[in-house]
Amino acid sequence: MRFEQLEQFLALGVLRHFRQAAEQTKISTSALTRSIQTLEDEIGYKLVKRSTRSVKLTPEGELFLEYAQNTLCELELTKKRIFQSANGSPDEKLVIGYTNTASSIVPISCGQFLAQYPHVKIEMQLQEQHELSRKLQQGEIDISVYSQAVNSIGSDIHLPDQLILFVSNNHPLAHQNDISKRDLDKYPMFGCFSQSKQVQTMLNEAIDSLNKSSSIKVGNIDQVMVGLAKSDHFAIASIEHANTVAEHSELVQLKTNKDVSHEQLVVQTSQKTAVGEHVEHLLSLIKKAATAIT
Repeated sequence: MRFEQLEQFLALGVLRHFRQAAEQTKISTSALTRSIQTLEDEIGYKLVKRSTRSVKLTPEGELFLEYAQNTLCELELTKKRIFQSANGSPDEKLVIGYTNTASSIVPISCGQFLAQYPHVKIEMQLQEQHELSRKLQQGEIDISVYSQAVNSIGSDIHLPDQLILFVSNNHPLAHQNDISKRDLDKYPMFGCFSQSKQVQTMLNEAIDSLNKSSSIKVGNIDQVMVGLAKSDHFAIASIEHANTVAEHSELVQLKTNKDVSHEQLVVQTSQKTAVGEHVEHLLSLIKKAATAIT
């Protein structure tokens, strides 16, 4: 097993797309496929589920993705320590926290940075977003990097990625690009709930935010689809029903900003961090890497 294979698997695990991962790691798609197959042979488990539309990791693949992230972070830290030990460089240190969604950006950017600023010690911490915010506020990290999905209908309706809104293809809102809460106020609502408690909570919160809690009608997906065909209702459901809606010729999923834009990278520095030339350079590398991916 080579470090290059870990970098290739990390890119695939984050991007979930063979061509994009191959481009990021500067190899051909066929070479990336062979690399992943070699990893699977060495480990003895399938790491990737392949289909014509998407790439998904198996449970074993998710575990191996975490291993690859940690190993590559440790590799960068070890290379830096070796350099400092050999050259007696001053111990200037930056602590960078990042979420899993930024894991294809930060290690690469830090590697490029260290090539130009080898005397600076970098500590990378993979954290949840709420922990990043706490550590940045307390000055425990110098830079935080995460990405957040922009997922809103119009400017005043905000939904988690796990939820969808849809209507019949004859509905007045079916082909409208900019929908507000006021537009939805005019129409009654159907709800199709999920068996997942986490998604169920999201659904309840979304229904409350749309002021439909007292009037919503609830049914299974088949009942909701029949109801939409015979009325001017709109419906909310979990993403698990997205394929069913897409395959139904008489239904249309309401458009959201995520259909036309990408996740937004958020880079923040601690108020306790002196933003010198080297910090500015690292920030520019992070933003450049994010732009290259999107």
